Amino acid sequence: MKPTDILKDEHRVILKALDIIDFISELVEKGGSYAVEDIRRLIDFIRNFADRCHHAKEENLLFKSMVEYGVPEKGGPIEVMLYEHELGRKYVKNMEKALIDKTPSVVTFINNARLYTSLLREHINKEDNILYMIADMHIDEEGQKTLLKRFGEVEKEEIGEGVHERYHNLIKSMEKKYLIDYKSDAGCC
Repeated sequence: MKPTDILKDEHRVILKALDIIDFISELVEKGGSYAVEDIRRLIDFIRNFADRCHHAKEENLLFKSMVEYGVPEKGGPIEVMLYEHELGRKYVKNMEKALIDKTPSVVTFINNARLYTSLLREHINKEDNILYMIADMHIDEEGQKTLLKRFGEVEKEEIGEGVHERYHNLIKSMEKKYLIDYKSDAGCC
């Protein structure tokens, strides 16, 4: 297994979370039933799983390794990915702020949620189909092994033992609640 395979697997979980965010945003917009605590859990997932763990592996390890192996940091895909990470953080901050203001702003939440999910879907597509291929072509076998080891260390240091699995389980349960059970109960697709 290559480090980029781990990142792609994490992308699958993040994409499920984006589907849930989109569905909840639609519910919010239509005045449907949802739990604000679920939105807070999704924001926590984004901040810790997607950003603190996944993006940390990319920014602090993969991208730096790519640069060491000759991929330019500026004027190419790495610079674009870093910019998009920052833009995503801004959208998440605005989503969170919309929830904690004295008068929560549904419009602000929905707009930022949609901007975030759209950005991340495109971002993930670019990473999976362009950036990671570049990484795999440039980083030799020894570099790949080192990255794999360091990825495990990031999980332990950044989010702690077992937390990765807890976030996987959270997304599975929310997927069931909103994308399977809720749709079934509502009689929709």
